[in-house]
Amino acid sequence: MKILWPFEFGLIRFLQNLGSWLTLPMRGFSFLGNVEFYMFAMTALYWWWDAQLGLRMVLLLLLGGWVNDTLKAVFHMPRPYWVSEEIRLLSSESSFGLPSGHAQNGVGIWGLLAHAVDKRWAWAAAFALVVLIGLSRLYLGVHFLSDVVVGWLLGGLVLWAFLRWEKPVSLWLSQRSTRVQILVAFLVSMTMLLLGFLSRGALQTWEMPRLWRETMLYHTGRVADPLSADTMLQIAGVFFGFGGGAAWLSGHRGYKGGGTFRQRVGRYVIGVCGLLLIWYGLGALIPTGETPLAHLVRYLQYCLIGAWVSAVVPLLSFHLDQWLPDCLSA
Repeated sequence: MKILWPFEFGLIRFLQNLGSWLTLPMRGFSFLGNVEFYMFAMTALYWWWDAQLGLRMVLLLLLGGWVNDTLKAVFHMPRPYWVSEEIRLLSSESSFGLPSGHAQNGVGIWGLLAHAVDKRWAWAAAFALVVLIGLSRLYLGVHFLSDVVVGWLLGGLVLWAFLRWEKPVSLWLSQRSTRVQILVAFLVSMTMLLLGFLSRGALQTWEMPRLWRETMLYHTGRVADPLSADTMLQIAGVFFGFGGGAAWLSGHRGYKGGGTFRQRVGRYVIGVCGLLLIWYGLGALIPTGETPLAHLVRYLQYCLIGAWVSAVVPLLSFHLDQWLPDCLSA
């Protein structure tokens, strides 16, 4: 990819020279690919509107995120602002650059939503968002064009594979007991961790180039840790918690979302408050670092987040929905 850098640096500088007025909208488009956005948007879809579509989108996001995280370690390529002081840094990231997770997730998530709506305007809107999210990553100086293009291609491949295998896998799982379904979620989660640690383990003797360190210090005053296991633990933990929780709930009474407007609002408010408490409140108390104990505790935290979203809030809603209308109208 280095052979393309002169052109790619030129493209980034061209976009950034269009003016600082673009910074706010570009950060807005970039936010549409952030974990925080997906956290609130997908929980709203799952708790508020269509639980089945929300379930599909969360699983696609997690599977795509795992592929992206693993390939980042395999390629271990830098971001533009890690290797050039001429790039204006308008955002920062700690992971490797190739492939772009924002570009990949944009194709997958917005593509799946357009596929579900199956209207011409939905496909047009999805295409526009995918392009703008990709351009925002260039403008902000956190990705090369090659990172974005590979992310788009990978996102399309993951979306195609998901749509191709979704029904056969769902049918197979529906014919299995709840215990087996939970076990499958756990085994997939462990496979994610295993391959993630192997991809990082292959870089045990790798040393960050001096240029990267010096340029990071120039831009941010610190050196990022692209080999941190946090994203991998997050994806694997949420997958087991979410998948296992959804399987358990389906085996007991199922969940489709819906309800009155007041019920949906109450369910979402309670759910988000609990989610923030587990994500940020509990996250501030657990150990950090790259030790086995820290990895285990963070994995369990993310499992709890997944289970809270897929099972605990819907389970609470079965009881809360009975008195939420009276409570909210009091």
